[in-house]
Amino acid sequence: MTSSAIREILKVTQQPEVISFAGGLPAPELFPLEEVRAASDRILAARGREALQYSTTEGDPGLREWIGARAGIGADHVQITSGSQQGLDLLARVLLDPGDVVLVEQPTYLGALQAMAPYGARFVEVLTDEDGIVPEALAEQLAHTEARALYTTPSFQNPTGRTLPRERRRALLEVTRRHGVTVIEDGPYNDLRFRGETLPTLFDLALAQADDPEEVHVVHLGSFSKVLAPGLRDAWVQAPRHVIERLVLAKQAADLHSPTLNQMIVLALVEDVLPRQVERLREVYGHRAGVMGRALQEHLPAGARVSDPDGGMFCWVELPGDVDTGALLPAAVARKVAYVPGQPFFAHGDGRRTLRLSFTSATDAQIRSGVAALGEVLAAAVG
Repeated sequence: MTSSAIREILKVTQQPEVISFAGGLPAPELFPLEEVRAASDRILAARGREALQYSTTEGDPGLREWIGARAGIGADHVQITSGSQQGLDLLARVLLDPGDVVLVEQPTYLGALQAMAPYGARFVEVLTDEDGIVPEALAEQLAHTEARALYTTPSFQNPTGRTLPRERRRALLEVTRRHGVTVIEDGPYNDLRFRGETLPTLFDLALAQADDPEEVHVVHLGSFSKVLAPGLRDAWVQAPRHVIERLVLAKQAADLHSPTLNQMIVLALVEDVLPRQVERLREVYGHRAGVMGRALQEHLPAGARVSDPDGGMFCWVELPGDVDTGALLPAAVARKVAYVPGQPFFAHGDGRRTLRLSFTSATDAQIRSGVAALGEVLAAAVG
């Protein structure tokens, strides 16, 4: 089934009677609506004309300073973007030449493939297991493949929910540094850990080793979309200065700058509201992930494998036998439940018997009944 056909079917999921596990959407009932309204009112009352005016391409200085301080870098190593998706597009524009090899996880985030493909990227998949990229396989691949970049989501990956362990992070950095490969680290889910030990980002580890942001071979994408609200469209790239300088020029050509008012609202929320919001999301998402995990264990056919994420927004299912989850999607939608087939997340079209489920936006009752209906559809197909 093609991506366009899937999109047409998933339009049906907007109907209220369909239980959708398809979209990677934060829970709207958890948006800090009153806090955003209050911050907006204060800003417009005190600095309204500034908030509605053009601003600098790099982004709000105060917001960049706050982001940089969290990572132990200066504001001049931070570029504000209109969502992480724009960050991926801008990085592809400034880092890649047509024909450059970009290593990606198997599977990987579909939006990254879509962002880099127009710039002529050639995708090569890296072997992964339940703990993410296998460093030994990466080293073997780089021994005979000249790659420009490695794109990875090491924490609570989309679509699998997997997290790369600490030692694998160190090994990945060593291998890529040795071969001169730029690591593009996507970290939109980093703050959404609801179980286990908090791990340093690849950027953190690389900075600790280099002790100079200019020597780091990692560029990191972060976002407020998953922890505050995606409609604010505030995200960032942190990188060596020579990369930031090129991003500034690319962004200036794309949209001049991200919305001034939205950046000011986010800055007003990061110190007080954001920590409370993150704790609330961790609690709710951890609970919903547990409800979905138990329901999947009860209702999926024998032989199915399910990821057990420690954070983020997604579960990943691998079915036994010769099953095509894209072809099964209409039957699931007919039973008023939806998911995303796994095949589009593979750079070269594998993964026909996989699917992605999001647990963030459904109630406990919806998760239980939706998974039960889905289980019947999948069991009938597996036989």
